[in-house]
Amino acid sequence: MINNVPKINLLKKSFSFLMLALIWFVLSSPLSTAKASDTFVFTAIPDEDESRLRQRFNKVAIYLEEKLGVPIKYIPVKSYAAAVAAFRNDQVQLAWFGGLSGVRARTLVPGSQAIAQGFEDQAFFNYFIAHYSTGLKRSNKFPMKIAGKIFTFGSKGSTSGRLIPEFHIRKNLKKSPNDVFKKVGYSGNHTRTIQLVQSGAYQVGAVNSKVWENEMKAGKIDPSKVSIIWKTPPYPNYQWSIRGDVDKHWGAGFKSRVKEILLNIKDPTILASFPRKSFVPASNSDYQPILDVAKAIKLID
Repeated sequence: MINNVPKINLLKKSFSFLMLALIWFVLSSPLSTAKASDTFVFTAIPDEDESRLRQRFNKVAIYLEEKLGVPIKYIPVKSYAAAVAAFRNDQVQLAWFGGLSGVRARTLVPGSQAIAQGFEDQAFFNYFIAHYSTGLKRSNKFPMKIAGKIFTFGSKGSTSGRLIPEFHIRKNLKKSPNDVFKKVGYSGNHTRTIQLVQSGAYQVGAVNSKVWENEMKAGKIDPSKVSIIWKTPPYPNYQWSIRGDVDKHWGAGFKSRVKEILLNIKDPTILASFPRKSFVPASNSDYQPILDVAKAIKLID
């Protein structure tokens, strides 16, 4: 029997090593971490560069953790589709979506709700912008002379970067973008759209008005190279959407608490980083116009 002791010890050590490896793997998984430690996880569509997004939403994470009394984590994603997928798969339970991405995400998770939007998001708008070489000037009417130019949208899944611009292009020029323009591109985000048009790589583009204003304030736009040529009519856009099953995990009334806390954000540094005057109540019905437009141009069946 004594001769078996080394073997038994070795088996015990091997088993211990395997258990430690398993624990490390479980804890290293974002989704598993959320369930194991009751961490409430949220994300946001990548409409600006990642460093700005982290700066903005890490502030929100600290604020929510303090008010809710549960661990909060913000995780960045690489695309609009990834934000929707993370919401669908319960890797995140709350997300700052654009109008279109929010509609898509909520249809995939029954009971999910839009709970808050920026004051300005009740009547959001886009800018169409152009490189100085086009000779296009600002007008109150849709710029019909963009036909035949080289045009860039933002992300393919963006409300302000794709859905709304394409709707107005089709409405006014009576053709799809591929039939209207010499070339069509997708920059990936609004910051990049501005850069591409300003550099002359693309002649015309469509951009989120808030990102344009932020870039202008930051001194990153040269008015001698790129300018606004048209402002779209208003539409509902960004919102906080929450999964319909959060009360089952964090307790009855948790969804209502999250909504109330978001609506009561008063910290000027948090609001300025969006930038929003305040957050106001939102509901799924507010975004019916976005769903209708998405169906009209066949982005949603």
